[in-house]
Amino acid sequence: MLKLHGQLPIVNASRGAPYLVTVTTHDQLPPDQKRTRALLMKPRFDPTGFKTILVKKNESPRERTEGDVFELSADYEYLDEGDILRLDPVAGSMRCLYRRNSIHNTILLTEQCNHYCLMCSQPPKDVDDSWLMDEAMELIGLIPPETEALGFSGGEPTLRGDRFIQLLQLTKDRLPRTAIDVLSNGRAFKDLTFAAKCAGVKHPDLLIGIPIYSDDPVRHDYVVQSRGAFDETIEGILNLKAVNQRVEIRVVIHRQTVDRLVQTCEFLARNLLFVDHVALMGLEITGFTRPNLDLLWVDPYDYRDVLSESVKLLNAYGMTASIYNHQLCTLNSDVRGNYRKSISDWKNEYLDVCAPCTKRDECGGFFSSSKLYKHSAHIKAFP
Repeated sequence: MLKLHGQLPIVNASRGAPYLVTVTTHDQLPPDQKRTRALLMKPRFDPTGFKTILVKKNESPRERTEGDVFELSADYEYLDEGDILRLDPVAGSMRCLYRRNSIHNTILLTEQCNHYCLMCSQPPKDVDDSWLMDEAMELIGLIPPETEALGFSGGEPTLRGDRFIQLLQLTKDRLPRTAIDVLSNGRAFKDLTFAAKCAGVKHPDLLIGIPIYSDDPVRHDYVVQSRGAFDETIEGILNLKAVNQRVEIRVVIHRQTVDRLVQTCEFLARNLLFVDHVALMGLEITGFTRPNLDLLWVDPYDYRDVLSESVKLLNAYGMTASIYNHQLCTLNSDVRGNYRKSISDWKNEYLDVCAPCTKRDECGGFFSSSKLYKHSAHIKAFP
């Protein structure tokens, strides 16, 4: 698991506000570029003029420099040319916001949410974090236009209202060839005007992922811990499709949803056949999932037949369906065509038993949290 944030020892730093900076491995840059770069220091590099210098332990520049100097541990050896960091020169905190060589970059827009999902991986906070949207706007301006994909997440991103729409517009203008995935509970789109504003941006590759956890409104509302959520979510999806916005339905499979998984997929096929994608997703053991694990855990191997039936149903209706966050050895072979490697690279690991597996390159492996806390009891290597 990659460490994307933490505290860095301060060798020398100003007392200014936190800032975003782009990492470089080249010390011979024009002065105007140096003022916006963090130099990954190497022997014989000249750090003069750089906004930030990142050094290994005991390798500080011999002469005092104008820029902030932070010490990097081995945890951050993955940092490379074009990565973008948020640095706080007072607290010494660092957060890697964007990795240029990864397709798994997601920007957090808020930690506020109007759901309190049993398995939320990013537990909501009732705080003023409007600065996150300001930071996202700045970050979009720094991300290179050749970036393949980018995600927006929360909390609930649509709680930012028109600022969210402005971010979509900015992203379209600055990153017109980048695929954008937005994770939302969909409820804000019950307002047709807001849904139309979103679609009106006309981003060429925007997908809004919205969860439906059951065909039973009471069950869905229980999982998200919000009464009336199901009806508003369905209305939001209908509005988005009415204005030609691409939508993905996400179903996280756990003990509270698996018993009606087939019925849920039948509901999707009969009532929301026009959505663009359905993702049937394994459980991530983080956030609220950990304290609620006894309420949520079911071994994927034990629901493999239910998953096969659900996928078969979606395929029969011509819906585009994928299985995310599972291990191949826990599934029946009839769903292989719908299986995807989906876990973000920074939190993706394998067990020791997986080492000799002949299908390891095809398998999505585990969340790092699953390896630590809970995973299927039926993991085995394919011969």
